[in-house]
Amino acid sequence: MTTTSVAQEGQTPCVAALLIDFGGVLTVPLRRAFGALADDAGLDPDAGLRVLATHEGARAALGEHEVGRLDDEGFEDAFAAALVEAGGRVEPRGLLARLAEHLDLDEPMVDLVREVRAAGVPVALVSNSLGRDCYARVDLDELFDVTVISGQVGVRKPSRRIYRIACERLGVAPGQCVLVDDLEHNLVGAARLGIDGIHHRTADETIPRVRAALGLPTATAA
Repeated sequence: MTTTSVAQEGQTPCVAALLIDFGGVLTVPLRRAFGALADDAGLDPDAGLRVLATHEGARAALGEHEVGRLDDEGFEDAFAAALVEAGGRVEPRGLLARLAEHLDLDEPMVDLVREVRAAGVPVALVSNSLGRDCYARVDLDELFDVTVISGQVGVRKPSRRIYRIACERLGVAPGQCVLVDDLEHNLVGAARLGIDGIHHRTADETIPRVRAALGLPTATAA
């Protein structure tokens, strides 16, 4: 199944609300942050995400953490142990905080959220949890009408339930929403509810597509 943007030339936008991911969309790519963490541990840059995706204990811990059944410290212990198995030198405590330090904001994408809200379009953050410090660099109340964080609602992307929660809290139907996410499988999950998707890669690609989907004016050159 292929998820496509609602922004098609010549169509009248019918989208009334924006759902948007955090890590990898409003921040630098997750690969960059995990790469820096792996480098700090003396591993190759790809080791962090590779271990998280392939190590049974780390993968299971992430799933439990994302739905709120495992706290930061429990996930840190499991992930650090997996990194040590891979040959790294890692202190478990504070691991998630160190990861958050590498998640610099993608300022043009953050400004896009402000622009969308200023235009009167409601915005929901729909994000899988990754530590209590994950959102420390932003004012959630300033940026979003609604925040739906997996560890707080007990369900994670790509489950349809988390998108349904976001739509209900915004008071809009799924078919009136567009989701921006950097992971294709999250977009596929949302599409099962009728939510259109924009696969985020770079701000330069995503920003005009979001504006087109929401019927916002195209920025003019200075």
